[in-house]
Order: sequence, then structure tokens, then C-alpha cells
Amino acid sequence: MKKFLFLILFSIGLAGCADNYANTSYSNYDIGAQGAVQMGRIVQMIPVKTTGSDSIGTATGAVAGAAAGSMIGGNTAVNIIGGVGGALLGGMLGSTTEKALTSTNAYEFIIQKTNGSYVSLVQTNELALRPGDNVWISTTNGVTRIRSRATTYY
Repeated sequence: MKKFLFLILFSIGLAGCADNYANTSYSNYDIGAQGAVQMGRIVQMIPVKTTGSDSIGTATGAVAGAAAGSMIGGNTAVNIIGGVGGALLGGMLGSTTEKALTSTNAYEFIIQKTNGSYVSLVQTNELALRPGDNVWISTTNGVTRIRSRATTYY
């Protein structure tokens, strides 16, 4: 029971580490940063699924698994074997959990800019953008987002 509770708490802890890939979310580093803005029109949207990241899940899982596995009991040899096995299993579980928590559904937007050229951009669509919408294409700190030109945000 203790190990099951530990795994649940571990998974919840990883959820807090998940990046937010929403097109309405910004990093603190973006505050006050000037970006370039262009105009365009969405000509096509293609549903895509982004793959999750694996930045800390493996390491966190391995440490937690080693700690849990080393408490199996018995003698020192059993504790060492349990710790190694726990580290391997915890690392795999941590990696899988983080990837699942950081995967998301998004769209690839094909946008025709006002100069006639086309660009492709993958982002989430909580703003309910559709083909035919006129959009602002803004790039700040290397991250590009699109917003409807018809929506007021204040």
C-alpha cells in the first residue's frame, strides 16, 4: 500500500513539472520583451499530436524507485538488488509518466502572410481559430504564436 501511495504521489509531482504549451501562456522571460508582428490568414489546419518531453522524469523516477526498492528488507544484498531494480523500474515509469503528461493535441496552422508567402506553425487552439481567420503572427524570444485580429484582449 505504501508503494502504491508513493507512486501516486510521484505521478502527481511529475504533473507539476509539465510544461504548458498553450498559445496563451508565456514565460516570465517574455514580460517586457519586444517581438516582431506580421499579419496573415489561416488557410488550413491539420490536427497533430505533440510528443511529450523527458527532461526530469527518468532521473526523478530512478531516485524514487531506488529509495523505494532499497526498503524491501532482508539483508544488505537484497536491499542493493531492490535499489537497483527500483531505480530501473522507477526510471522507466518516470519517463513514461512525464511523456504522457507533457503530450498534447494541437494543430499545424498553414498561414498565408500578407506578402503572399506561407508559413507553418504548430500550436494549441484554445482561441478557436479557424481557416479563413485573419491573424496576427507574433514572434517573441524565438517563440511564434498566432492570434485572431478580430478579437479584443483587454
